[in-house]
Order: sequence, then structure tokens, then C-alpha cells
Amino acid sequence: MQSTRQLDGLLVDSHCHLDRLDLSAFDSDFAAFKARTREQGIGHMLCVAINLEQYPAMTALVAGYDDVSITVGVHPNEQDGRDPDADELAALAGHPKNVAIGETGLDYFRSEGDLEWQRERFRRHIAAAKQVRKPLVIHTRAAAADTIRILREEGAAAVGGVMHCFAEDWDTAKAALDLGFFISFSGIITFNSAKSLREVAARVPLERILVETDAPYLAPVPHRGRANLPAYVRHVAERLAEVKGESLERITASTTEAYLRLFGLPESAAA
Repeated sequence: MQSTRQLDGLLVDSHCHLDRLDLSAFDSDFAAFKARTREQGIGHMLCVAINLEQYPAMTALVAGYDDVSITVGVHPNEQDGRDPDADELAALAGHPKNVAIGETGLDYFRSEGDLEWQRERFRRHIAAAKQVRKPLVIHTRAAAADTIRILREEGAAAVGGVMHCFAEDWDTAKAALDLGFFISFSGIITFNSAKSLREVAARVPLERILVETDAPYLAPVPHRGRANLPAYVRHVAERLAEVKGESLERITASTTEAYLRLFGLPESAAA
């Protein structure tokens, strides 16, 4: 485990959508936003793709920033854009800032009807991840059993990944951990209604936990109901520290080290 001193106490936001943030408070200046976020103690951010149509603009936005990595994928709820095959995803994952395939997975909450197309898309993303030997960023909502089943069937344990914005039960967490996946907690863990989720977090090994915002969505308490920002990941880490009975410094060091380990990044990426 790397020490807090080595990591300078900087947190990582392991899942955000920087291309979807409202930057009006920064005069729509991404550089000003980045500088302020760094001042607020965020050492690295993972900007996660949800479709291919906006992928070029997303990559252009974060170009030149060594403390931002990216993923490529098509969110399970996206239906109007391109639906790539595994080879196209693998080729796009060759971008020098790319560290993962996703977000991908299953969402039965927002989609209706025959959802076999979601399951087939999910399988293609897993195939691409295995092709390029990069981890997966998994979204699952109202579909935990099928998500775990497909991860098993497609041999996703070969590359691993993270269950992002985790809000499921312990059995799902345990199944994902057994496949070598990490568990990422978001602002949901700060909600008063999330007692059962905090009980799950208490059981997940600290070395397998990441923290995230999913910004601009799911702002944590005390910002709930407003647009989320990567700097608010500190509230997630603080609540996790309470749940685990650890110091914020320990949570910061552990979640940062876990992030770097999962995505194969050097310590300097979050320093």
C-alpha cells in the first residue's frame, strides 16, 4: 500500500462525465475548472464515455491533461447512436488516454420491452475488453442477476473492472468481488435512505473500493439536488471513512492506490 505522504492526500474521482458539466460558474472555461478542481484536492479524474457520437469531442476536451483518463463505450440506455462491434471498440480503446471499456452493462429500469439488444451489446463490450486487455466499467440497474451472469459467461474475470455507482446488495457485491472486480461508491452512500448500502460498504474490503461522483449526476449530501462536481467526491470519501471506521487520509490513500492499480496507471498520474 502506497503511503498518504507519497500520494499527497489527493483523491481520485473514478467516474465522471466532464463533457456534460455545466461550467458556467467557471465562465465556460475548462482550464479554469480543472485548476480549481486541483486546488480542491482532486488528483485524477476518469472521464467516462456513454456514446460514440460525443467521444471525439470528449477526447478533445481533456487532451493535454495528464490527470484525466478516459474510457470508450456505449451506455446500456443509449439507443439512437452507433452500436459498435467489438473490433471498433477495441480500435477506439487504443487512444493513449484510454484505460478501460465502458461504461457498459445492463439497465432494466429505464428501458422496456425485449432487452436482448442490451445483453448483446454488453457481450460485445466484454469481448473488446478481453481483446485489448483493459478493465470494464460496469453500469447495472434493476439487472444485477443478469449482469453477474453475463460477466461469468463471457469470462470477464480475465480483465476485471469496476462496478460503478454501486447500489446493489451484498450478494451482488460478493459475486463481483469473486470475479476480481472493484466496487465504486458514489454520492448515494451519503443519502439518508442508503442505510443498507452503507452496510454493504462496511463489508467490502477497503483495498477493493473506489470512490466516484458520476458528475454531473447524483450529487452527495450536502449538495443533493444540485449539479454534481468532481470535487464533491470528498463527501463520498468522508462518509466512507465513517462507515469503515477509518481516517479520511487512510480512505484517500487506499482508494487512490486501488484506482491506479485497477487501471494500470503510475503513481505520478494522481500526484
